[in-house]
Amino acid sequence: MTDTQPAVRPVDHLRRDPVLRGLIGFTLLGCLLFFLLSGQPTRQIQVLWLAQVPLDAALALGGWRLRRLAHKRYRRFWSMIAFAGASFTLGDTYHALQVLIRPGEPSLAGGTVQTAFFAIGMSSNVIACLIFPQGLRTARERFVFWLDATTVLVGGGVVAWCFAFNPPDSSTDRVNASVTAALVLVATFSATKVALIRNPPMARIAAWPMVSAAMVQGVSTLLPGDFQTLDHAYVYAIRLLPSVLIAVGPWIQVIVLRVGDPRYTAKRRPYSLLPYGMIAVTFVVFFQVLPNAASSQLVGATIGVVVITFLVAGRQLVAFHDNMNLISRLDVALGELRDQALFDGLTGLANRTHFSAETTRLLTTGSTLLLIDLDDFKAVNDTMGHAAGDSLLMVVASRLRDAAGDDAVVCRLGGDEFALLLPGTGPDGAQVVAGEILRLLAEPIVLLQHTLTTRASIGMAEARPGEDPSTLLANADIAMYEAKRRGKGQWIAYTNEMGARISAEAVLIRELDQAVERDEFSLLYQPIVRLSDGRLMGVESLIRWNHPVRGLVPPIEFIPVAERTAQIVAIGRWVLREACRQAAAWTREFPDAPPLYVGVNVAGPQLRDPNLVADVAAALAATGLPAGSLTIEVTETAVLDDEQSHATMLALRTLGVKLALDDFGTAASSLGLLLTCPVNSLKLDRSFVESITTVSRQAAVATAVSQMAAALDFGSVAEGIETAEQRDLLRGLGYEYGQGYLWSRPVPAERISELRTHELAVATS
Repeated sequence: MTDTQPAVRPVDHLRRDPVLRGLIGFTLLGCLLFFLLSGQPTRQIQVLWLAQVPLDAALALGGWRLRRLAHKRYRRFWSMIAFAGASFTLGDTYHALQVLIRPGEPSLAGGTVQTAFFAIGMSSNVIACLIFPQGLRTARERFVFWLDATTVLVGGGVVAWCFAFNPPDSSTDRVNASVTAALVLVATFSATKVALIRNPPMARIAAWPMVSAAMVQGVSTLLPGDFQTLDHAYVYAIRLLPSVLIAVGPWIQVIVLRVGDPRYTAKRRPYSLLPYGMIAVTFVVFFQVLPNAASSQLVGATIGVVVITFLVAGRQLVAFHDNMNLISRLDVALGELRDQALFDGLTGLANRTHFSAETTRLLTTGSTLLLIDLDDFKAVNDTMGHAAGDSLLMVVASRLRDAAGDDAVVCRLGGDEFALLLPGTGPDGAQVVAGEILRLLAEPIVLLQHTLTTRASIGMAEARPGEDPSTLLANADIAMYEAKRRGKGQWIAYTNEMGARISAEAVLIRELDQAVERDEFSLLYQPIVRLSDGRLMGVESLIRWNHPVRGLVPPIEFIPVAERTAQIVAIGRWVLREACRQAAAWTREFPDAPPLYVGVNVAGPQLRDPNLVADVAAALAATGLPAGSLTIEVTETAVLDDEQSHATMLALRTLGVKLALDDFGTAASSLGLLLTCPVNSLKLDRSFVESITTVSRQAAVATAVSQMAAALDFGSVAEGIETAEQRDLLRGLGYEYGQGYLWSRPVPAERISELRTHELAVATS
């Protein structure tokens, strides 16, 4: 089916099925003949019995086809239905031949042979319903089903009893009334199966026509007076309708199985109105026949009504028991929901919502809040898996309870962060608890056959008059981060100075967000010269922040903050574009001179930014600067044990960009890093240069760095050179390039142009 074609609804298959259309058309043709033969009851009787035979055959064929199409658990059921249809076909065929050959007195009743085959077919239908499995799993489901089924069957039995012994019209034959009683029972039993069992053999759209057939047959038999007169054509139509209904049911089920639409499958409801509907019908019929019933007839009906009353009472007791169980389950579910809403599912501690409510309720002046954050918890998840991390959190939660005492409120805020409220406990008592927490956490923990020791950073904040819980938590958070900044594994109490610093930093962060857009940054450039002849070879770009209120803000004040907040990525992108633009401008300004290379510092967060390589390529393309004229300067700590940073540096080398290891010698793993880091040059940190002429150890380190650079074929740059003596010593140690106040402080781009102009003038003079 293409998108432009309308979807075919499942009901359309029912309308278009040739078998169903043929059955309906055949029935309409029979009804037309009844009206055309009006006044000729003998001919009408012949047409009626001739019309019965194809309908009976359709029932037999439909049941046999479903025996092959339906699930194997339904095959025996459909075999019985097919057998019933075959029995009806044989009986009605025999009687049809009889009325054709020997018409006799017109009568709607069949002969002895037809009645015998009819009884066999009806028995087969009843047996099919009896042997079909209910699909009930528990004893309670079976009990409820049979309770409801018995209610329906007893109600049908009462109706059948009333009809059989006290028909509504005196002209109604007792035999027909008895047949009607049987049909009522069959209809009620079939309806019980369809309405009450979990997986009926037929979809309801197919079952209800067959159930209705018995009801229509019973009603037509009991119609009083003129409704039974053979002179009326509609009598034949009414007598033919049940056969049509019972014949089309299996064919509808065939279509349902073929289409497979879920809307045509039975859906089990938690209750059924059928028993209650049968109770209402039973009492209506009972009170209708009550005035004229004989005592023997009344006894049977009364017994049935009494039995139904007891069955209803039993059903209500079951419903009451179910309701009580439901209420109990609801209480349990509400308790579980309440626990889920108030407590952490992993540790059983209070969650953030519950902790906030408890803090509001218990917080008094002099209470203390501890905020605990596990140190290096991520390493446990990364190396041992999240299951081990969860186990560790549960152990930590248990130890926090032990350290806190009964009066404290312990909470897991999320992740590896916990909070502990000590109502009415001042700083001295809180310090004891904090020390106990650190002691307990330091005890070894065995996880997955590994022994771990846990450390935590604890921030402590004392509640002050008028302070709300959110402020108290914020203060503890500030103190906790101060503990991490000072080396972790300790507790720190909040002070006003910390708050002032954090507040100032928060303002700085907000202003940094706008600094790039407002064009508040500028670059200064410090010359890098060749030590052998003092020739200017390149520059290092250094950022400055021209704050509209504070004035010139040095990098030491905002770069660390920008790195912690990842704002350095946007700032670094601006530095990269501006430095490349200026270097390209110098190349155009001095076309006959060797181009200057420009160094750009890149922090760790920038190296881990997946867009850095693309940003570098875009800056080079936009400015026209050759890749070899750009040097990316990184620190050892930025690339240490970081696969993403290493991959980024390899990609930068592929672009043709040069890489320099800045501040070399200050990190813990410098020597090992040289084997893997794809750099072109080493920059000796200024801390090894400032006393190189007087401190022999600094000279030894500088010598070693120079020798390693030469051995690894790296370029070497010495930073922080301020005297000619330092310059001469470093040059003697083998350093190629130098940078420092000896030549120039960081200066604007115009000053670099002046230095370049002067140098070229001297060279040509």
